[in-house]
Amino acid sequence: MPNRGQIINSRHRLARLRPVDWLAVGGLSLVVAALFAMFHHWGNTTDVRLWGRSAFGWLVTRWGDSGPSLGGGDYSHGLLIPIISLGLLWFRRAELGRATKSISYLGLVALVGALLLHYVGAKGQQTRLTLFALIGLTWAIPTYLYGRKVGALLLFPCAYLIFAVPFDFLGELATFLQGIMTRSSAVLLNALGLPVQQVGNQLFGDGYAFNVDVPCSGIRSLQALTALTAIYAYLTQTGFVRKWVLFLSAFPLAVIGNMARVISVVLVAEGLDADFASGTYHDMSGFVVFAVAVVLMVAVGALLSKLSKERIFPWSKRVAASPTSA
Repeated sequence: MPNRGQIINSRHRLARLRPVDWLAVGGLSLVVAALFAMFHHWGNTTDVRLWGRSAFGWLVTRWGDSGPSLGGGDYSHGLLIPIISLGLLWFRRAELGRATKSISYLGLVALVGALLLHYVGAKGQQTRLTLFALIGLTWAIPTYLYGRKVGALLLFPCAYLIFAVPFDFLGELATFLQGIMTRSSAVLLNALGLPVQQVGNQLFGDGYAFNVDVPCSGIRSLQALTALTAIYAYLTQTGFVRKWVLFLSAFPLAVIGNMARVISVVLVAEGLDADFASGTYHDMSGFVVFAVAVVLMVAVGALLSKLSKERIFPWSKRVAASPTSA
């Protein structure tokens, strides 16, 4: 029968570590501290007086939209991304514990490549490249130390951190999405029997006129919905193709959600009051976007879950059943 000391040691596993284990923990802690210092003190070289030298500081500032030419909470969801990634690691902790551990030189190659990417980002004043390098290191280091099986389990949680990085180039799509949103909303409203005329990015009706601005184009909800759809596809879909189909559906879902918002604003103007629709309701109608998009996302996911691989690709079953040639 185990004595009291053995029971205590079984509960406090740190007390059972060997000296070599403590040495490994200490060495890994030094590596993490060195990397943190590197990205904190030499992580940002873009307008250092405004952003500071820390890549972490640059990222958190962009999440708060407090920099120049920012505003509207485009990247405020970024704060949740690292929390979700940590939750995914906790969710798969049992699999990580059971995975076979070994040294993987693939992880070493990725580690060297991430460090080179950080150097290029710092020299080229591209903080996003530095952050991509940091994300790469979060995968490369444990893969090098524990092997490819651990790396495979860590791939999505680490890659998901990309959604925390602001992508300003998506703003270039705003004008394109504005046109689609305005034209589609005008067509649907006229189909519903509401006489609406489109002039550029404006919708004119009986006693009201609405301008479909950049926030109504869908660009803001697109960035948040891609992150939401990615995690939903990862947790609910089993096939590689189905995961990607559901993830890519975030783009049309964002457009449909914002179309529903524009149409609801016009309906409120027609049925209640134009001033209320363009003011109070317009400011509160952001929930319509996500309500419609999330409902459709769940519906698409449920549909994909019912479709087996054989139904989507009926030829795959025949190929698998056919004898292989010598």
